[in-house]
Amino acid sequence: QFAAWTYNGQVPGPTLRATAGDTVRVRFENRSPHPHSMHFHGWHPAGMDGGLPNHAVPPGGEFTYEFRADPPGVHLYTCHVQPFKRHLHKGLYGVFIVDRPMAGRPHAATAAPVADEIVMVTNAFDTNGDSKNDFYAVNTIAHHYMHDPVRVTVGRLLRIYLVNVTEFHPINSFHLHGTFFNVFRTGTRTEPEAYTDTL
Repeated sequence: QFAAWTYNGQVPGPTLRATAGDTVRVRFENRSPHPHSMHFHGWHPAGMDGGLPNHAVPPGGEFTYEFRADPPGVHLYTCHVQPFKRHLHKGLYGVFIVDRPMAGRPHAATAAPVADEIVMVTNAFDTNGDSKNDFYAVNTIAHHYMHDPVRVTVGRLLRIYLVNVTEFHPINSFHLHGTFFNVFRTGTRTEPEAYTDTL
């Protein structure tokens, strides 16, 4: 058990998705006893950053974040209230995916290749308060995929949106056996930056 702080009752928070150029509007209500915010990685006006001390939403308060979705890629959103590490470690983070418009996927001539998609957030938890991780997980539940593995179809494209939010130890690697994969760091480029079996 872990006493988490959450966006919409879950860790990680809900995956938010838009197409580049869309207007993103997120209404944030702070129903906790602590000040919190939402800080979106990617491009946005300074007033929508959520990272400055005056951007903290007080308990019982609310704020609407509104900005244009850009650049295309996989991004993170977090609470950015001090102490930042505590808010991150307690679970206030999620994934923000910005798709390329229409046929803009890498290696697509006229249409995006059909792909299965998975969002994977590597995270970890300090359950005894000693600032060391006691459990490592993907999408919060430790060892879940040992009992319920991700099933894929041979020959079918799989796109994994991987975000590492491991606190206290910066390395939590992603590794496949028996195959390699293309790496598009942050997903902002259209050509792979690496071809490997470990990230």
